[in-house]
Amino acid sequence: MPSHFEPSLYRVIDANLNRLKEGVRVIEDIARYVNNDKVLASKLKEIRHQSRIDDIQNLLNSRDSINDVLRPTVTSEMNRDTVESVIIANYKRAQESARVLEEIYKIVEPALSENFKSLRYALYQLEKENLLKD
Repeated sequence: MPSHFEPSLYRVIDANLNRLKEGVRVIEDIARYVNNDKVLASKLKEIRHQSRIDDIQNLLNSRDSINDVLRPTVTSEMNRDTVESVIIANYKRAQESARVLEEIYKIVEPALSENFKSLRYALYQLEKENLLKD
């Protein structure tokens, strides 16, 4: 780690890795089980697998989900009335998390920053293909 790396950033990384993978998993499962779309589900699975970080020990040590100040559910998070609204919300969640990881890893490990940038753009393209097909 760079000498100016703040250990508290592990918590940011951990939270955003979880959000990214969870968001992708929701879309992947809808593609797989609801839409029987093997191609999209496979692409999403690949993105989820490319979102892994080897430094699990530091990530787990930094985790404090019980004391997260924004842990309670926000009312707007409950506003899902269609499968499409779930898909959209989870694409946005995954894209935003990939952006946070891209920015944080510019400090920590620039090669990983590029990885998350690439994943973010792949998610933008999949979102377009997924939501505009019919």
